[in-house]
Amino acid sequence: MNNLIKGYATAEATKQYVKKQSSHANKAVAEGHYSDFLQSKIKLSSIGIGTFPGAITTEVDEQIVQIIVKAIGSGINVIDTAAHYRYGRALAAVGAGLKASFESGVPRESVFIISKGGFLTLRGGPPKNFDDWFEKEIVSKELGSRDDLVNQMHLLSPEYFNYQIELSRNLMGLETLDIFLVDQPEVHIPVIGKEKTNAKLLKVFVALEKAVGENKIRGYGISTFDGMRVETDDVKFQSLTSMLGLAEKAAQEVHGNGVAHSFKMVEMPFNYVMSEGFTRFSHATGQGNVASTLQAAYQLGVYVMASHGLMKGHLSLVQNDQLADLLPMLENPAQRSIQFNRSTPGLGTTLIGMSQAKHLNDVLTVSQISPMTKKAYLGLYSKA
Repeated sequence: MNNLIKGYATAEATKQYVKKQSSHANKAVAEGHYSDFLQSKIKLSSIGIGTFPGAITTEVDEQIVQIIVKAIGSGINVIDTAAHYRYGRALAAVGAGLKASFESGVPRESVFIISKGGFLTLRGGPPKNFDDWFEKEIVSKELGSRDDLVNQMHLLSPEYFNYQIELSRNLMGLETLDIFLVDQPEVHIPVIGKEKTNAKLLKVFVALEKAVGENKIRGYGISTFDGMRVETDDVKFQSLTSMLGLAEKAAQEVHGNGVAHSFKMVEMPFNYVMSEGFTRFSHATGQGNVASTLQAAYQLGVYVMASHGLMKGHLSLVQNDQLADLLPMLENPAQRSIQFNRSTPGLGTTLIGMSQAKHLNDVLTVSQISPMTKKAYLGLYSKA
């Protein structure tokens, strides 16, 4: 444990990072590229690097290292990964990229690092006999039970989340993660129902509150695929207010009365095809209105990051005529799609997953222009 890099993202270090990246000498990014992480004054880039894609090869590992180093050196200070990405290999590759960046002089405190848990890591690849593997690696190690597992892929137990936090910390070489997310807990709802899912989720939130107290993570949240995009009568719907209610219960159980919870982030798919986070009004905020997920998050003090910014690369291959007309200065559909996302009111950071260093060029090109004005962005919807 002594070899883990200490520190976590801070307001002062990210402020200095922004100042350097925006200086006349460097000018890596344009005005409007950074936003505040809630009330912390930590500055986060409007585009972040996702590390889900890629084959299980050394070559891809090396590409991810290059991506991380170049991105951090070029004004991108948000890195997103998960304990199960590429069967755990993404963690080590991200760790190598972070270490190289920090050794080059970039302070740990200027970079915001996210990991996730829930999906089975399956280090080394899928087992030949899942039942034997599960009994040996999960049940016998008291990391969970069959009752915590759905679809042979997702485990919702506090013990397994503690394991995946430790795996993330150690493979990335970090003492403290900035955020740890529960990845797609809604997959349990069709199997065991919402009430039982939330009961399990509460136990996981308790474990995450304890991890915050132990300085292993600075905050937590959920990463959802369907939960906050679907209609309210859909079985998988999860309201932000209900998640915060669970977080409040968890904080009270761990810390006692009067201590605020550390639920700080929601990650959800968002792009011009999957725009429900902005257009679907599904959340009763308790403040007298029904809001979209992005509006509700703003009102309730939760930071939103977009996953699937390019729909796993599909939007880089499709021309959107409206965006092409509005953004002629950008070269291709990928750049225009990224610009659309990062200009969305209420959306803090849009993540772009990549495993090839050449794909970073589109991200860096977009970061060198300012986001669209609110008027121009909203005009896209009125035209549609």
